[in-house]
Amino acid sequence: MILQQALRDQQAAFGNFFNPALKARYPRFKRKDGRQSIRLTKAAFSYRDGEITIAKTKTPLPIRWSRPLPCAPSSITLSRDRAGRYFISCLCDVTPEVLPVTPKMTGIDLGLSDLFITSEGMKSGNPRHLKRYEAKLAYLQRRLAKKQKGSKNRAKARNKVARLHAKIADCRRDAIHKATRTLVNENQVLCVESLNIVGMIKNRSLAKSISDAGWGEFVRQLEYKAEWAGRQLVTVSQWLPSSKICHGCGHKVEKLPLSQRHWHCDGCGQAIDRDINAARNIRTAGLAGLACGATGAGAAA
Repeated sequence: MILQQALRDQQAAFGNFFNPALKARYPRFKRKDGRQSIRLTKAAFSYRDGEITIAKTKTPLPIRWSRPLPCAPSSITLSRDRAGRYFISCLCDVTPEVLPVTPKMTGIDLGLSDLFITSEGMKSGNPRHLKRYEAKLAYLQRRLAKKQKGSKNRAKARNKVARLHAKIADCRRDAIHKATRTLVNENQVLCVESLNIVGMIKNRSLAKSISDAGWGEFVRQLEYKAEWAGRQLVTVSQWLPSSKICHGCGHKVEKLPLSQRHWHCDGCGQAIDRDINAARNIRTAGLAGLACGATGAGAAA
């Protein structure tokens, strides 16, 4: 059954590749030392009394559930990551719960000093998970480089590096999940800027910090959580000079270096926080685009 499902997945992958509308890449072989996974349909497992048993086995899988299943799964995926941890993912038919309507609307500016800043003036801070474990990671990688290739000690050292990378990724993912859930629960409309993250990572001075912040994952989670909760996510063009325009009077400064976090408006004379000002301008532009009936990336440029 596992081999049959693998052939079906292979057929679907080649079908996607030869479909010009999907623009999918050519299917790749799984690496032996990479992430391993198998997918099983209903005929290959049984679910009873909160336990899953694979066909031709007698003992249920020893699963530590993160949450109870809402219904019997139609398929399951067993996976093993590079750190040696095993996971089971269950596909269930669930209708998302729509949250009550709230009048709150916010603009969100993404940054490095703070992961996100809202138009209400709330700054989240940035835990910098990679930087926190960077010294330990460098130490483990140096030890790995000194091990003989193909030896058991090298395999043990590689596993330690993989486990630390997994810990960093888990910390980052957990923080982003909590932040996005709070934002979606509290606001009916969320306005964010559509950033060219791939292009920004090409900046060698900021690439590590941008990758550590996880902007792409942050926006991705906002998108699907807002859709599930009945909220609206409005994206604003990346070319909007949100930091240079005074949210009070609309005066625009010609030059504003990245190191300058505060500036004074020559039009109205008020002191302006760069990040909060950008979040308020993103909120204004996003609501203007929403009023015009457009919610795309260039809607509120």
